[in-house]
Amino acid sequence: MDSLPSIQPGRFRVLKGGSKNRTGPVVYWMFRDQRLRDNWALIHAIDEANKNNVGVGVAFNLFDEFKGAKARQLGFMLKGLRQLQDQIEHTFQIPFFLFQGTAEETIPKFLGECGASLLVTDFSPLREVRKCKDEICKRVSDSVTVHEVDAHNIVPVWVASDKLEYSARTLRGKINKKLSDYLVEFPVMQPPSNKWVAAPNKSIDWDNLIDEVLSRDGNGAGRKGAEVPEIEWCIPGEDAAMEVLTGTKNGFLTKRLMNYSTDRNNPLKPKGLSGLSPYIHSGQISAQRCALEARKARKLYPQAVDTFLEELIVRRELADNFCFYQPQYDSLKGAWEWARKSLLEHASDKRDHVYSKEQLEKAQTADPLWNASQLEMVHYGKMHGFMRMYWAKKILEWTSGPDEALAMSVYLNDKYEIDGRDPKGYVGCMWSICGVHDQGWKDRPVFGKIRYMNYAGCKRKFDVDGYIAYVKRLVSEKKKRKAEYQPARQEKQHCTSAI
Repeated sequence: MDSLPSIQPGRFRVLKGGSKNRTGPVVYWMFRDQRLRDNWALIHAIDEANKNNVGVGVAFNLFDEFKGAKARQLGFMLKGLRQLQDQIEHTFQIPFFLFQGTAEETIPKFLGECGASLLVTDFSPLREVRKCKDEICKRVSDSVTVHEVDAHNIVPVWVASDKLEYSARTLRGKINKKLSDYLVEFPVMQPPSNKWVAAPNKSIDWDNLIDEVLSRDGNGAGRKGAEVPEIEWCIPGEDAAMEVLTGTKNGFLTKRLMNYSTDRNNPLKPKGLSGLSPYIHSGQISAQRCALEARKARKLYPQAVDTFLEELIVRRELADNFCFYQPQYDSLKGAWEWARKSLLEHASDKRDHVYSKEQLEKAQTADPLWNASQLEMVHYGKMHGFMRMYWAKKILEWTSGPDEALAMSVYLNDKYEIDGRDPKGYVGCMWSICGVHDQGWKDRPVFGKIRYMNYAGCKRKFDVDGYIAYVKRLVSEKKKRKAEYQPARQEKQHCTSAI
């Protein structure tokens, strides 16, 4: 008698039907949910392997270039994967395979070599990933079945809604109706019943790979991601993610939750934020685990927990809904008709300033507050959430039109934010510039009916001068550490060459 499945049927969908007689192994192609614990996709892969008495392996494809990722993002990801391989192979005896190149080529080739019967994949609403999956489905043998598991959202995107939602208000009720079914504790994971007996996995030289990937430039030769260096404050990996969530030293739920409702909107209190977005973005921690742990603290801090869960569940899953059902999620074409019409009517309005890409990237504007927010992102790797709104809206004010403004904000966000290239980032830019998930406001020059933000409004909300001074200290300390690091690095290289 087959054991009961560990995941709800609605959590996965069939992208390609194959043979029902599965005698080949199961391959889990991991990309968005890079973790061992609390991973519905991995749980499903093991379930399916056990049901058919076959082995299971995990494959990860390292794209040569994914939407401009630099050392900051690639280093965080690769160092997390290095830990993950050790955990998954030694704890669960599941082999971990790493490929480089285009997944459309590497994944079908690997499935053919190992004779796989089922491919389990993570879910992503982004165009590039969906196009890649479509191509993989075409290339794999007709005997291979392909399942897609939404292990990133608490309520799977296709379960929460079957259409593009207008706002958080229209999605909130739909998600809340499903939460009792999907916001459940994870089953205790056990190693698969059958060992992998297909093609052996090659050893991975992580040190060399990390050095090579982080040292090339965007043209493929020398210093790839050096222009956007790694950050020290965000330690990669599942264990580090759990420490940020529930750690006894400075964990969000254990030490910083109390004032979340108020502090999260104050750019002078970065510790007021959860600090979880890099880990959730890369899948090094499950949003569902964050929600389960947060609910335990609700009796003590009901308002803070409710505010956190609104951001974690409704707002975050609203971003996935938008990118899933609106293919033009980073274009003016993806805006609501009222917003697009209003923006185009004001596209030729006179701007007080028009800055070049270089001036914006180097924070060379006449607005010290905007400059500080840009520098915080460039040097710290994460701009405060409140400042992201002001930052994007000023780009609309300082570029030739809404198309350029949107493209510029997406470019800068994806290049410098540790959690860039994410649905929340695209929707954040679309909200700020195109009014997505917002309403129409009083018509004004340049902005049209898009919500307006200005320097004076920020001054009423927080200590603007204090924030600018805080960023100056942050940048100064960063440059000082870099200056101290360079001689040590050069000395190390000299010694190595001498040997």
